[in-house]
Amino acid sequence: MPIRAVVWDIDDTLFDYSSADRAGLREHLAAEGLAGRYGSVDHALARWREITDQHWARFAAGETDFQGQRRDRVRSFVGAELSDAEADGWFDRYIVHFEAAWTLFPDSVAVLDRLAPDYRQAVLSNSSLRNQDRKLRVLGVRDHFEAVLCAAELGVSKPDAAAFHAACDALALDPHEVAYVGNEPDIDAGGAVAAGLAGVWLDRDGLGGRPELVRITDLGQLPGLLRGDTRFGAMSAIG
Repeated sequence: MPIRAVVWDIDDTLFDYSSADRAGLREHLAAEGLAGRYGSVDHALARWREITDQHWARFAAGETDFQGQRRDRVRSFVGAELSDAEADGWFDRYIVHFEAAWTLFPDSVAVLDRLAPDYRQAVLSNSSLRNQDRKLRVLGVRDHFEAVLCAAELGVSKPDAAAFHAACDALALDPHEVAYVGNEPDIDAGGAVAAGLAGVWLDRDGLGGRPELVRITDLGQLPGLLRGDTRFGAMSAIG
């Protein structure tokens, strides 16, 4: 049966999260008087992302809620026992700088438009609906998607099969009728395949090394992949 829908990851797939995160943190550190604490923006960003991964894992395991993981990220990063209100305030000030740097990748809109006549489209993100729905609206692409599903509301995160199946259910399609596209080989493509979807790894950095996954290196390759073979046949990579 052919692929009838494409479900998307957002951050570092359609939206250039890494660049916005770096620019936002740089401006925020300067505004908070923390620019010299980590020696360089790169060191600060590496620490921020390490902390983010640690506390997101706690959220995914059900050890804290979405707001709690945000607060704990701030406390870990600044090394202080902040109150909830203080941690929320710090994060809210960071978000202002982060949002000022928001941008889509150059290939995103063109591919969404190319797929629209032939494929239904939706989003599945390991974030919150409040954040991602607003992001898509600010970036001008929300209308491309029939549904936007996020881990905070689902109560389950990628790569759990239940997250992918929730996206399929929202479209009233069987998993084998859906392709999932994301930048993480295990969380996105690998998780999708394990859940019965057609997984596509968007390897923008050209890392390679995962021959078991279907891989593209830019979104412009996706329409041809989808139309060339609905289950991608023996194709393991394009580009």
